[in-house]
Amino acid sequence: MIPGSQLRRSICTIALLVCCAPVICAQAKTPTAAPPLAADGLGRGAIPLDGPWQFHLGDDMAWANPSFDDSGWEQLTADRPWGMQGHPGYTGFAWYRRHIELTGAPGSSPDLALLVPHAEDIYELYWNGALVGRNGKMPPHPSWRRGQPPQTFGIGRAQSGVLAVRVWKAPLFSSASGTHGGFAGLPVLGSPEAIAGVKNTMDYEWLRSQQAEFGIISLYTLAGLIGFVGWLRDRSQWLLFWMTGFCLGPMLSTVLIGLGIPWSYNLSMGLEQLDIAMVVVSLWFVLLWLLQLRDNRFLARLTKIAAIIEVSAMSLDGLLMATDWTSPGLVRPVQIADAVLTAIYTPLLVLPLILLVYAVIRRRRLDPAVWMVVTFGFLTLMIPAVGISASQGSRFTHWALGDKLNAPLFTINGNPFNAAQSSQALLFISIVYAVYRFSVDNMRRKNALEQEFKSARELQQALIPDVLPPVPGFALTSSYRPASEVGGDFFQIVPLDGNSTLIILGDVSGKGLKAAMTVSLIVGSARMLAEFTSSPSEILAGLNRRLLGRLQGGFATCIALRLQRDGRCTIASAGHPGPFLNDREASIQGALPLGLFSAVTYEETFFILQAGDRLALYTDGLLEARNASGELYSFDRLRALFAAKPTAEEATQAAVAFGQDDDITVLSVTRLG
Repeated sequence: MIPGSQLRRSICTIALLVCCAPVICAQAKTPTAAPPLAADGLGRGAIPLDGPWQFHLGDDMAWANPSFDDSGWEQLTADRPWGMQGHPGYTGFAWYRRHIELTGAPGSSPDLALLVPHAEDIYELYWNGALVGRNGKMPPHPSWRRGQPPQTFGIGRAQSGVLAVRVWKAPLFSSASGTHGGFAGLPVLGSPEAIAGVKNTMDYEWLRSQQAEFGIISLYTLAGLIGFVGWLRDRSQWLLFWMTGFCLGPMLSTVLIGLGIPWSYNLSMGLEQLDIAMVVVSLWFVLLWLLQLRDNRFLARLTKIAAIIEVSAMSLDGLLMATDWTSPGLVRPVQIADAVLTAIYTPLLVLPLILLVYAVIRRRRLDPAVWMVVTFGFLTLMIPAVGISASQGSRFTHWALGDKLNAPLFTINGNPFNAAQSSQALLFISIVYAVYRFSVDNMRRKNALEQEFKSARELQQALIPDVLPPVPGFALTSSYRPASEVGGDFFQIVPLDGNSTLIILGDVSGKGLKAAMTVSLIVGSARMLAEFTSSPSEILAGLNRRLLGRLQGGFATCIALRLQRDGRCTIASAGHPGPFLNDREASIQGALPLGLFSAVTYEETFFILQAGDRLALYTDGLLEARNASGELYSFDRLRALFAAKPTAEEATQAAVAFGQDDDITVLSVTRLG
């Protein structure tokens, strides 16, 4: 049993609670304003305006008044759009408000500045009720930039107050996710100097993150210009024309969006649709040529029809975007038309897959570079096609595939690479290489044989003298027998002052035009060096310096001989077989071949030729002649051959009869009485 006094107290307490309950509940349900942002001692620095902001949907210019009571508004943060904070898909007007209490540091700047990293799509800034800045033009005729960079605004003297931001978000197209709207980054408040520093840092980080993108675009542009010049020179090269359209597309897109040029959103979006259509259709025809399918009437006709539909649909879509479609009576029809046109041109992006499958079924024998182009071309078109398809109606389906495709796969030096960028870079490399191979092979097939014979004849005339010049006191014979149309052997006879003659004979590694070009370099250099010196060792040293690093892993052997009328002979060798003096090999100092090392010294050997002595110079093709059983000609046969004092032609015929395997050059020098 409860005592009476206690019962009376309990009844009074319950009655008091019942009477006060509405007041308590009313106080609990009343929204409270976010605490003011305190910026104590704000001097030359800057602070981000983080924390909760008062937020309200709709539009009322009274909300710019600093005395307006916004305690009943909801609270959002400024680091994320309102579409990610409870208002997905909302478009139209909304307001942000933030109360700021400032305490300036002694000697600080009397003025303040504000940096807004990004806010979609149009906004106006009010500081203590006064308009201090705007980005874009508000409705009824809105105008704004796509990809707006960070903006800075001066807001006047440093004092406490209310920052109000009026934002307008444009109506959404079919591919919009609905997660955007309003702030997408924290505004920053501070002195003008500090804000300028923050903006410079942001600009630097943006440029740093775009290095790879700009590099790829620059390469595409260069390839496009080269292709266009090539097409102008030969209008039959349509592959170069379509490659030009494909490669110049990224540059045009950068001009419309990436360079920060203040194009209006409507104009840049409309023109970008045309640019995308040009890139897509150009790549279709590039693949049609590279896969060698342009002669297939069905596929050629299919590609042309698809190109007409693609360009028409994307052009109409671009025209819709370029108009003032934000008027209340046009938004819904334009959104529906955008969805319909997107549904028309998006499925056509799979055309490269049709071309690829047909080429595989027909088992086209194509260069691996062409298959690389087809693979990366297919990926380059399908990645955005899948992304566009997945993003259609994503604010209702909540599919995240489009976002995942745009997410970076890896980062290099602050430059993010997503799937589309990676495939685009690989496609550029492969398509330029494939087009180069295609053009070179096509031209080579037309001109290779004729040019080979023509070049061979011209080079032989320059490298091997047809008529030997007279050498006082000596009789000379020569013979040259190349193993192919153009060989790597050479010899030159250069008259010198003072009744002496310079003879140079050698062999370049390799055969064909490449070896002949090297020989022409040696011959020209040797004749120039002979203008300044008659020393065989100095001439070889000069040749070595000129050939160093220019033979691409090859080398040249050479022997230089200076003959004087009285029989004196000075000789130096660069890795070349020693000459035969009558029936024995002359003993000379050896050295490394030309073009291998820089620090090489060539020694000279002196001897005197007596009347009737015969000196035979030759290349290793004579020594390395090989018969049908694989047996080499050998030094023994060579010694017996030269002991008979044959002419150069007779010595060459003996090696050819044995079995020629390489170029053969023989030069005989006989001392007269």
